[in-house]
Amino acid sequence: MDTGEMDFIAGEVLYFNKPLDWTSFDLVNKFRYKLSRKLNVKKIKVGHAGTLDPKATGVMIVCTGRATKRIDEFQYRTKEYIAAIRLGETTPSFDLEKEVDRTYPVDHITCEKVRDVLATFVGEIRQVPPAFSACKIDGKRAYELARKGKEAPLKAKTLVIDEMELLECALPVIKIRVVCSKGTYIRALARDIGTALHSGAHLIALERTRIGEITLDMCMPPDRMDDFLEKIIIKTIKHETV
Repeated sequence: MDTGEMDFIAGEVLYFNKPLDWTSFDLVNKFRYKLSRKLNVKKIKVGHAGTLDPKATGVMIVCTGRATKRIDEFQYRTKEYIAAIRLGETTPSFDLEKEVDRTYPVDHITCEKVRDVLATFVGEIRQVPPAFSACKIDGKRAYELARKGKEAPLKAKTLVIDEMELLECALPVIKIRVVCSKGTYIRALARDIGTALHSGAHLIALERTRIGEITLDMCMPPDRMDDFLEKIIIKTIKHETV
């Protein structure tokens, strides 16, 4: 990411590579804290476009100041993911955040069957979000109910899968590339792939490699935040409070 003169109050758009086990809010909060110290201000708007789960890594777009008004614009852009899925096991969260709760047979699954099943998910699909998700039910987040052991009846949503490619097939683990619309839960996609294969499945790794035209190689690792903020020149134009 280029350094130079920047105006974070008028608004800047930055690209980060979110690390494993960080929440999206962890990344935003760390950057906001460092930025406010650099600017010597107590408060500045910082937001992100497109939440990533703690067990996911990859492209996160962070907006500051008045550029936070562009967050919806970025959220609606097509996203690309690389996902590693273990067949034959499920977890309540559909990823490694929770322990395996059930096992299923996998002897009947072949790489050819996997390819055939993946092809059925390309196009418009209906997907029920995971219980451990940020979807709201009667004003409460689904994961808040799920963590209390309460059932969270979530409605299926219409999504679009533009591309689905099998990158590796080392059964019972497969690696896929997915290009999809806003709102797609790759964890739920793993669940549904397992079901379609008459087995179970959960994510064991997930990386978002693209949002629109923003690719992973354009993104800054968080450990470069200090160096980045040290090198940039802050515009001194006065702005109204944001």
